[in-house]
Parts: sequence; structure tokens; C-alpha cells
Amino acid sequence: MVGVFLASFIVGYLLISRVPPLLHTPLMSMTNAISAVTILGAVILFSHPTKTPEKILGSLAIITATFNVVGGFVITDRMLRLFKGRHTELNNK
Repeated sequence: MVGVFLASFIVGYLLISRVPPLLHTPLMSMTNAISAVTILGAVILFSHPTKTPEKILGSLAIITATFNVVGGFVITDRMLRLFKGRHTELNNK
């Protein structure tokens, strides 16, 4: 499992580092969806009897994925406000 994790980390890093800046918003939406699946997986993990290491890993998964989802919505909201301000200025001219 550690090997799969390391391989996915390396491949993910290589793919994301090559994404042009114009595609960061769709990429953020995709990572939000992945984080939501991570949260669901951790919640399902807690629906069964678990041992302490599993509880710690599940808790870490929920915390980090929630941080990513909230951060993604904050960034998306900020970007939408930028476009809204620009659109309003164009209509007033």
C-alpha cells in the first residue's frame, strides 16, 4: 500500500506541476471532488468498528480533505468575484 501511495504521489505531482495556469480552476474543481470522496471514505471507515490507528488515519483524512474542499470553495468564490466585478464595470460603460 505504501508503494501504491508513493507511486500515485509522484505521478500526481508530475501531472499537476505541468498544468498551465489557465487550467487551475478546473483542476481545483476536480481536487474538490476527490476530497469529497475521501471524506465519504473516511466516514464509511468510521461506520465500522475500528482500531486506534485506523481512527487516527480516518480523522486525518477527514481534516485534510475538509481543508482542501473549503479552501477550494474560497478560491473559487474569490475568482468569481473578480469576474463579477469586471462584468459589472463593462455594463456601466
